[in-house]
Amino acid sequence: MLRERVLTVAVILPLVLAALFLLPNLTWGCVLIAGIVIAAWEWARLAGVGPALRTLYSALLAAGCASILWWQWAAAGRAEFAFSPGGKLLYGAAVAFWLGIAPAWLWFRPRVRDPRLLALVGAIILLPFWHAVVWLQNSPWRLLLALSVVWVADTAAYFVGRRFGRRKLAPEISPGKTWEGVWAAMAAVSLYWLVISLCVPELRSRVVSGLVGVWLMTLLSILGDLFESWMKRVAGVKDSGRLLPGHGGLLDRIDSLSAVMPVAALYFACPLRVA
Repeated sequence: MLRERVLTVAVILPLVLAALFLLPNLTWGCVLIAGIVIAAWEWARLAGVGPALRTLYSALLAAGCASILWWQWAAAGRAEFAFSPGGKLLYGAAVAFWLGIAPAWLWFRPRVRDPRLLALVGAIILLPFWHAVVWLQNSPWRLLLALSVVWVADTAAYFVGRRFGRRKLAPEISPGKTWEGVWAAMAAVSLYWLVISLCVPELRSRVVSGLVGVWLMTLLSILGDLFESWMKRVAGVKDSGRLLPGHGGLLDRIDSLSAVMPVAALYFACPLRVA
């Protein structure tokens, strides 16, 4: 399993990084729509939607992404989508979900199987995530920074949790996660941010606020992981799909990122508006 995970990352990561730095923003957004189609299909499967409606659901979310791209690129000089009324509604829904609804959902652990409700939840999760990753690619290093915080947290939690984990974080949701892994993730991202902020002059004024930011991102990444784990447990499946050897489906790889990216995009909002 570990070997498959490492090999999959070794193949995919260079492709992602090349696309991140080399593709124009519009092309990057179009490529990511393909990922949203796959993620939407997997989400609809977890929601118990039949194959025909899964296709329709995936197509609707893809159309939503395409509409946002059209809105953004149809008129030169138009304000960023996130600051439009529709964008504020979309990002507001994402922030409200991840900071309020998702923690309560995991606390009470309802076994929701209403496809309509779960379809709405999937849209609230996937559309802001897609736009945030597209938006942040206007400044590739900022996007890489946000992505790498999640990767560092996930890696530290995985290895420390496997080796030293004793106290279960949420045994009824994801038995493999431990409090030791959580503390390792927090320590790793703290050290990572301090090193980065010392090396990048423009971040030196954000050492404290950035530290708080990466802590929040780490907690959100854990929340996103746990939420998808609960959805899979309710659906009675181990993985969201079989697309990525050793990792499962695409949702299994972006669960943490889907909770983090909208908040990361808003954190960098002011610099991106000026750029």
